[in-house]
Amino acid sequence: MSLTLRSARREDADAVLELRRSAILSGCAGHYDSDDLAIWTEGGASEAFLADLEREFFLVEAEGLLVGSGMINLDNGRVDAIFTHPDWTGMGVASTLMALLESLARAQRLTRLSLDATLNAAPFYRHCGFEGETVAEYQSPKGITLACIPMEKVLD
Repeated sequence: MSLTLRSARREDADAVLELRRSAILSGCAGHYDSDDLAIWTEGGASEAFLADLEREFFLVEAEGLLVGSGMINLDNGRVDAIFTHPDWTGMGVASTLMALLESLARAQRLTRLSLDATLNAAPFYRHCGFEGETVAEYQSPKGITLACIPMEKVLD
């Protein structure tokens, strides 16, 4: 299996949102209320999302399919939107993406990465070297409150 990494483009928006929806509904089920998951995954691409997509998103493709996405703000080291298609979970997609994001951060001379992990994703981030145990609350712009684990990684 060969994974291809690339920067996202505006025309990827619908596919990225569908990947996100599938990943959340699959991976977060059992960790969050199903009504909250429905609200969290509804809606289309806002102008702010499209701007972030073009500036900060990277995609992973395999066999001609979008199988992973993630973003990094290279001004502050904030990582977000790491999603893997449910059929590709555990196949190295997110690890490959995290390696790219860390490489980009190091090239910008960032010394720290931060993120808010969903409850189901925290073990993966710990495996990647992130630290954090305290459960906090994330206030979604969609009006729901979700438990998360703020995490950080010091880059060498």
